[in-house]
Amino acid sequence: MKNLKYISFLSILCFLSCKETKEKEDVETPKEPLKELTFTAEAAPEWTALMERTSGWFAADGIFTIPLDGKEIQNVDEKETLFIFSDTYIGEVENGVPKPGNVMVNNTTAWMKGNEPKESAIDFEFNTDKNGKPKSYFIPNNDLAKDKEYYWLGDGFINHEKNNALYIFAYHVHKTGPNVFDFEQTNISLLKVENPTREGIKTQTQIPTELGFVHEATQKRAYFGCGIFVNTKEANAPNHDGYVYIYGVLEGNKSLVASRTLPKNIENFDTYTYWNGNDWVKDKQQIASLADGVSNELSVTPTGDGRYLLTFQVLGISDKVGIQVGDSPIGPFGKVHQVYTTPEYAEKSLLPYNAKAHYHLSKPGELLISYNTITHNFWEDIQKDATIYHPRFIKVKYE
Repeated sequence: MKNLKYISFLSILCFLSCKETKEKEDVETPKEPLKELTFTAEAAPEWTALMERTSGWFAADGIFTIPLDGKEIQNVDEKETLFIFSDTYIGEVENGVPKPGNVMVNNTTAWMKGNEPKESAIDFEFNTDKNGKPKSYFIPNNDLAKDKEYYWLGDGFINHEKNNALYIFAYHVHKTGPNVFDFEQTNISLLKVENPTREGIKTQTQIPTELGFVHEATQKRAYFGCGIFVNTKEANAPNHDGYVYIYGVLEGNKSLVASRTLPKNIENFDTYTYWNGNDWVKDKQQIASLADGVSNELSVTPTGDGRYLLTFQVLGISDKVGIQVGDSPIGPFGKVHQVYTTPEYAEKSLLPYNAKAHYHLSKPGELLISYNTITHNFWEDIQKDATIYHPRFIKVKYE
């Protein structure tokens, strides 16, 4: 009995000692701060070459890439990817010049297998009418639609909570004049494609939203859908909280703003909450800026060590690709790293815009980033030079 008491006494001493040591470790051993990321960038001509085409699809902007399994995993050899483009030219090109008869439609697709930029791995496709003439896959046709409007596509994702349906945010756009920048964005619809295949994408449900609105405090328009981060376990997010983050741009200072909801509630806009700088709230008029000077298309991607990279074209249109590092999907985001200067601005007077990262097509430790180019006299220039209007790619390594 004495031995048992002695053993019990030693056990208690050991427990108390271990508890005291653990408490000291918790107090006295704070986590080491993560080292600041450094970035190096270079052109990715092998990816850009995929977009240099002379027959059928030959020019476009608005590139987003969506993994068709809904999982943001890198280095998957057989992974299938949907590319969605906005305004697209279709026709024949000879010696860099489009032949007469080329036409523009407002959205097209490409379908790719694998993660290597091989011409044999990707097919560019466009929708056609009953007479075989090119037409858009998505044309405004709901309660928000107005005469002569068209869709400019935002980001999209595969929703595991909705039978793997594809959801894409789409801006309602109409022309206000003859020049390339004479247009206005008004409302936003959510497009639902229940069967995201080459044939199935021709059929969709168009759900009206209230995600395009005038911000009362600034009297500037806000648009949501310019980028999506699916922060779920099913999407392979590293620090998942179960939400889909839907980013927007508030015009004026071109401020990044954020909303979120659960994937199962993506069609229920009453469930969306908005970041007001301190908390998630129901009132969209309380949106607060996460960063200024961003582009109308962008991306937020994880690094794997708890940080997130906001990738965009500095000031919306410029020769600089920027990255800001944040501690969460809503920041706070640090200084702007101007990681790359696009040569097309100086060499050909092209206007670069809408840089964004394509995480699942990137190698570990780097980002594959695309940007678009256009000109002030675009309607005339595109008929002289087909090369001025297709996505370009770069690779940015971070360590």
